Amino acid sequence: MFAPFFTTKPADEGSGWGLEIVKKSVEKHLGKIEVTSVIGQRTCIVSIPIAV
Repeated sequence: MFAPFFTTKPADEGSGWGLEIVKKSVEKHLGKIEVTSVIGQRTCIVSIPIAV
């Protein structure tokens, strides 16, 4: 799902770059992205540490 060009949409809809770009951006900021899925529901959690 995080691989470039991965998509569940038809060939003429979407490029499949969305989650790949998100994952790279989150990791660049030392964060993490987690995805859980059950039938009919997906949850994405993005965590990025903050300096206090």
